[in-house]
Amino acid sequence: MESAPFCTCVDYKCVCHPVNHKNGCTPCVAKNLREEEIPVCFFRKIEPEMDRKQDYSVQGYARFVRDHKGL
Repeated sequence: MESAPFCTCVDYKCVCHPVNHKNGCTPCVAKNLREEEIPVCFFRKIEPEMDRKQDYSVQGYARFVRDHKGL
């Protein structure tokens, strides 16, 4: 994973995952921006062993932060 050694995503089958190309995080970020979602690495920074069934929307991320950071 040369292009993004800090990537915490475990979905290696995703075409946007840095192990599948040499464009780093750009395809993932672009996909998430198009879909108005937050990349999984932001969730995993808070809860590394998170359940993969999440609401990845901006609002879903806000709830995730609130629920996992005691806000």
